[in-house]
Amino acid sequence: MATHESMNNLFEKCNAVLRNAETQYIVSSKQDHYNDENLDIAMRELEDAYNDVAKMALSANEVQREELHRMRLQIQQLQNQMTLLDR
Repeated sequence: MATHESMNNLFEKCNAVLRNAETQYIVSSKQDHYNDENLDIAMRELEDAYNDVAKMALSANEVQREELHRMRLQIQQLQNQMTLLDR
């Protein structure tokens, strides 16, 4: 079972990555091609966070897996939006 502390740390990291990615998405949608590098970095961070969530799910209990699943869905949704952004 994943510890409470490890779950909290992961969620804090994921939320920070989501906030940054959302910011980069908004900036990129307004600036056309001028923010591509920052957007690419944010997308890599999202992918890393997604992988971390998947790894944590392997040692999580049922309740924790459900929380991790919701986080994974949030990450995927933003990844999809960023991928569809017309750059």
